[in-house]
Amino acid sequence: MTITRRVFIKNGALAIVGTTAVPSFLTRAVFAAETAGAGKNRLVVLFQRGAADGLNIVIPHAESAYYSMRPSIAIPRPRANGDGVIDLDGFFGLHPSMTAFKPLWDAGHLAIVHAAGSPDNTRSHFDAQDYMESGTPGIKSTEDGWLNRAISGLPDPGASPFRAVSMGGSLPRTLAGAAPAVAMGNIREFLVGGRGPMGATLSNSFEAMYERTVDSVLHGTGNETFEAVKMLKAADPEKYTPAAGADYPRGRFGDSLRQVAQLIKANLGVEVAFADIGGWDHHVNEGSVQGQIANLTREFSQSIAAFWTDLGDLAADTVIVTMSEFGRTVRENGNRGTDHGHANVMFVLGGPVKGGKVYGPWPGLQTEHLYEGRDLAVTTDFRQVLGEAVYKHLGNKDLEKVFPGFTKRSPADFLRYLG
Repeated sequence: MTITRRVFIKNGALAIVGTTAVPSFLTRAVFAAETAGAGKNRLVVLFQRGAADGLNIVIPHAESAYYSMRPSIAIPRPRANGDGVIDLDGFFGLHPSMTAFKPLWDAGHLAIVHAAGSPDNTRSHFDAQDYMESGTPGIKSTEDGWLNRAISGLPDPGASPFRAVSMGGSLPRTLAGAAPAVAMGNIREFLVGGRGPMGATLSNSFEAMYERTVDSVLHGTGNETFEAVKMLKAADPEKYTPAAGADYPRGRFGDSLRQVAQLIKANLGVEVAFADIGGWDHHVNEGSVQGQIANLTREFSQSIAAFWTDLGDLAADTVIVTMSEFGRTVRENGNRGTDHGHANVMFVLGGPVKGGKVYGPWPGLQTEHLYEGRDLAVTTDFRQVLGEAVYKHLGNKDLEKVFPGFTKRSPADFLRYLG
């Protein structure tokens, strides 16, 4: 196999090297990287930590109760000057800072699931996030995460060490488990979160990932492995140039998605990826058209839209799902904010997504329809949304193992947001 200078600088993923003195293992490693992602579907999961206010993100602007219960933080009905709700279907609309999502909706790539969430009624951030990431609401003893179980149940001949990746300093709860997964603060700082023989946690060095990987293609002799490690560690995210039109906003979230795109486009075999964005716990001065909620929804939507554009043709095989631990109270509080609630909104974006539609039964905001008289009621279990992506997109049909104890897991229970 001939190895070229071009291969090592493809999409800025690998360092520039010459064509001499290249170890045979490195040749095999590059070949594996070039072929690992071929024909694979990808699932990207994004977590909004802090309990996002779904009612000010996707606004039921046709509901008069929404406005009567939020006198200072409600988003105005659609206006000609553009500073009100971005209307979607005459009933629901987007926050006006989320203009980046409207073309995705119009093109049929973006779907919305409203009144979605966990059946567990905890208002604890810690417990609710744990339940959403483990996929077992109300059960604290679950050791692994649903996304790890989802990837564990798929065939993995010649699987890449980059099969499951997370952007962050430590492995998230959702990727903990038997299947090896990689967490990274950035591309130069890889950490391994998988488990070795007898459940032992693997070393947190990038070298150890290669030394102890079970992958037969990428596992070479020690010296050759370290040569490959040096090549990959030398990758500089600053050298990566996103696709035209992919304008990532400044900030950790946009940076995370830019690097996920970089890894995917480098054909390193990414099948599942995870990133999160915090700051959604708006008890005080949430804001309306301007303010905290506006700033976050702008960063959130622009980052995802840039990621979608950056993927180019690879977007056809990619599904992105967003989630948050719970929603906010329907009524604003005395500090012009919102308190911990129940149901929320989820976004689903992707090539096979049947978008341009809000899925799930809408319970209404009249007092008699609210959960415990204060919150948007859950009408769609978050596992229905995730389960459809796992079953139809990733191809893992064993949803009993992915979401143990959940009964609505057959195709008949799906929302059918995937084609």
